[in-house]
Amino acid sequence: MPANPASAVDRKPRLVSPKADPTAIDHMIRAAWAYYFDGKKQSDIAAMLGVSRASVVNYLQEAKARGYVRVTMHPEVFVEHSLSQELADAFGLTAVQVYPDGEDETASLKRVARGAADWLPRLLAPGDRLGVSWGQTVFEVSDAAADTPIDDMTVVQLVGSQATPLGFAAETCSANLARRLSAECVNLHAPLVLSDAGLAKQLSAEPSIARQLEAVRACNKTIFAAGSCSAVSHVVASGVVDEAGLQDYRARGAAAVICGRFIDASGAPIPGEIDARMIGVTLEEMRGKEMGFLVASGPERASPALAVIRGGYATHLATCTATARRLLEQAA
Repeated sequence: MPANPASAVDRKPRLVSPKADPTAIDHMIRAAWAYYFDGKKQSDIAAMLGVSRASVVNYLQEAKARGYVRVTMHPEVFVEHSLSQELADAFGLTAVQVYPDGEDETASLKRVARGAADWLPRLLAPGDRLGVSWGQTVFEVSDAAADTPIDDMTVVQLVGSQATPLGFAAETCSANLARRLSAECVNLHAPLVLSDAGLAKQLSAEPSIARQLEAVRACNKTIFAAGSCSAVSHVVASGVVDEAGLQDYRARGAAAVICGRFIDASGAPIPGEIDARMIGVTLEEMRGKEMGFLVASGPERASPALAVIRGGYATHLATCTATARRLLEQAA
């Protein structure tokens, strides 16, 4: 008996590549739509397309890899989490989301960044001016963000640009989020740290830079991370301060870094000569915002995050289980 053509089709899983034929691309899109929007079973989709179930699995994986499909959990699930409520109550925060730990710190950071990226648009409204910091954590959030247009939205770079071994600059974080939110982007076209305080003052007075700094001050919401004061701190790796400078700040009680500026364990600023050489948001300007969205992942970030919270810079927190528990232990 001759083989049934339908059963013979695609016995091996069909992988979709960038050079795939139009039929394969069409199958991928149809499979994703049927599975995620119509709720059809994979076996039913296979029969509909005339392919194997293994091929359907590959189509769905490829659709997610290309960003055609994005699977999310509703943020309220995490707000209801007991750790979230404990943290909010303990520190007087408006809202907290705690995400499950990954298999290592990198995986945990990815989870927290993805969760924060999904939560962020729900915290924004038309007309908002969102100030965006920099660093690995904020970059991961911006990289994980989905396209979520918000009317009359402005995204503002909070600190000047600085070379970093991580492969991105401050403007990358703000530009990524502006693109995802379909927002106007105000980048700060100046270095974060200059060699001379007089030069920094002069450059800040330039009309174009002055307008950008005014946009920084006008932000009603911010998203940022709490930098550490360890030897591997981002401020050292990026050259904001050298190791000797970091040791001086630590000797004076530095516990965390916000946008390149140092604070102690209570959140009070620790002044230094570098402040006059910096172009970007000040610590005073970071306080009292309608929303200060702190993203922190990793037990070593608990102490910096605690300093930031105690200083009144944060209203919202996205973190992982291990960091949440460490925060509660340190606050006890």
